[in-house]
Amino acid sequence: MSPLAAGIELGPYLLISPIGAGGMGEVWKARDKRLDRLVAIKRVKVEHGDRFQREARAIAALNHPNICQIYDVGPDYLVMELLEGAPLKSPLPLEEAIRIAIQIAAALEEAHRKGIVHRDLKPGNIVVDGAGAAKLLDFGLAKRDELAILDSGFSTISVALTQPGMIVGTVAYMSPEQAQGQEADARSDIFSFGTLLYEVLSGRRAFPADSPFATLSAIVKEEPIPLQAPPTVERIVKRCMSKHPSQRYQTMAEVKAALEKAAQTTSVQHSLPSLAVLPFANMSSDKEQEFFSDGLAEEILNALAKMPGLKVIARTSAFAFKGQNMDVRRIAEALGVTNILEGSVRRAGNRIRVTAQLITAADGSHLWSERFDRELADVFAVQDEIAQAIASALHVKLRTGTAREQHYTPTLPAYEAFLRARHYYAKYSPEGMARCKEYLEEAIAVDGQFALAHSWLGECLLCFAFFGTMPAREAVSLARASVQKALDLDPSLPDAHKVLGLVAGLHDHDWKEAERRFHLAMSQDPVPLDVRMWYAHQFLVPIGRAREAVRELESVRHEDPVNAGLFHYLAICLQAAGRGADAAAEFRHVLDLDENFPPALIWLGHQYASEGKIAEALACSERLISLMPRNTEVIGGFAGLLMRMGNQRKAEEVLQKLGDGQAYGAPLGFAYYRLLCGEFDQAADWLEKAIEQRHFLAPVYLWSPLAKPVRESPRWPKLAKMMNLPGAW
Repeated sequence: MSPLAAGIELGPYLLISPIGAGGMGEVWKARDKRLDRLVAIKRVKVEHGDRFQREARAIAALNHPNICQIYDVGPDYLVMELLEGAPLKSPLPLEEAIRIAIQIAAALEEAHRKGIVHRDLKPGNIVVDGAGAAKLLDFGLAKRDELAILDSGFSTISVALTQPGMIVGTVAYMSPEQAQGQEADARSDIFSFGTLLYEVLSGRRAFPADSPFATLSAIVKEEPIPLQAPPTVERIVKRCMSKHPSQRYQTMAEVKAALEKAAQTTSVQHSLPSLAVLPFANMSSDKEQEFFSDGLAEEILNALAKMPGLKVIARTSAFAFKGQNMDVRRIAEALGVTNILEGSVRRAGNRIRVTAQLITAADGSHLWSERFDRELADVFAVQDEIAQAIASALHVKLRTGTAREQHYTPTLPAYEAFLRARHYYAKYSPEGMARCKEYLEEAIAVDGQFALAHSWLGECLLCFAFFGTMPAREAVSLARASVQKALDLDPSLPDAHKVLGLVAGLHDHDWKEAERRFHLAMSQDPVPLDVRMWYAHQFLVPIGRAREAVRELESVRHEDPVNAGLFHYLAICLQAAGRGADAAAEFRHVLDLDENFPPALIWLGHQYASEGKIAEALACSERLISLMPRNTEVIGGFAGLLMRMGNQRKAEEVLQKLGDGQAYGAPLGFAYYRLLCGEFDQAADWLEKAIEQRHFLAPVYLWSPLAKPVRESPRWPKLAKMMNLPGAW
């Protein structure tokens, strides 16, 4: 095969300039001298002649505006439509993504109608021109051993040119049956189409992995991270990506019809209206009524968060500005929203007065304001009315039913006790959690049918185990009973399934059950942010899917932009993924938000110590010991760092606070101490004891950069087996 060059003629075609080249051959921009039009010429190497013939026959059989046309066939080249555009990018705005997806579906519908299965659907085989028209390319129908990825390092694409050896790009869009070497029919293209649409909507691959084998395994065995899209669109993607072909749409015509219906019925806008609900001011004479004004605002926030087409900032970030007396425009800028809802509550006896104002952040003008003077018993109706009014003012649609969408309305005394409990839970401290437990028990005593109170009590009890103030086995036993009561009353309650997911993983080490429970907790739309946080940190990280955990949390950071806890979890996930520098930066960001956030100080200390920055680690530890003087992990870490600095006497004095190591949490403190001292075999001994105690932090703690020598030691397989983890992550 003689080399090509500009000015050479292939029959009636004059070569102008190269577009791309690869292992399969080369693509040139050319001019058809007879018709005076520009074309793309794809010349294929002799050894790929079979694929060349298949592609020629396939494209010749098709005539569709969304399929790249073939004009002519030479002895070793194809003459095709020259497409001025670029490969399909992601993520795209929802409206644009659906519009392009409909075009691709139409192209595949035509191909399937002619009996042609593409089998290599991926972003690189789709070109979108400047007018937004999509064209489907590359009907070479490569077998599995011919998989490759498009060489798309140029802005003007004519046809797909593949490169041998680069397989991950194509493997990522395979169907399970392709991945297992089984026969692929049109439904295989439907699965690949689902993965493509998932990526275009989310900006991430449905099955990311570090190797082709890991990708194929994930396609066959795993489910992708839940897609954050309108329910109608999410259902379409999920059905396309069903593992078994019989559970998918059976034709592309069905897929296209579903997308066209979604385009008509889904609230699709170029920029969604966005809102932050600030804590309502307590105007009552009794300052202790602050829990009630906060609770009312939070209930309204939760109702608004269920509205499709409306971005609502999560509670933690919205309430972070409480008491700061900042201009609402500055708050809106910090939170990235276009609207602010603020208000006040005055309670006197059995009467309440609620005022609320919806403010446009751009100029501070009022979109809506109202005052409600009601009986206290009407508080639920007031919440619904405010949510309905906001929906109307922002031109978004409230879901069918009441704004709160609760299956059960508790008695007023139980509801008040629940709001008090939630107020103390938000403090997230051992003292606050103790008060939270008291009020939840009061709510249940008043109204035993209040499922949410039972579920929150279970979560509260687990927090005692996290804080180290109650042994895990005792906390789990009490939590299970409480959460099971909640599920008996309301089997679909996400909060309850989340708690059982934590118990299954961190205590029982039953990771399959943990995954099942978390998926149940995430099955309702919208997925509660705390569920996604705990799923990433307490499930994905321990089982070795840290990169997936990072993607999960990065995808929601805009929903809660000043939540120190969210960014702390993200930092730990980054550490576990081997991105130490990014983790350290994220920990520092957490401390910018809250300079005394203990978990971030602990884990930033881990990072510093692993890098040999002992002075910086000790500075974190000194702050921690003043904040949490009885925490076993803090005690062990402080002692270890003192020892590293050469202060043996002080280190031994501090270490005595851990006693003989039998108390709950003490083994984790001793493990931390031994890791810092470089005594990894002794550290493994203490980690075994922590696992035997079923300490909740043990599975996550092993991902600390300080524990890396243990993970790489002969002791690791036994530790992994004790927690039912793979021998090597």
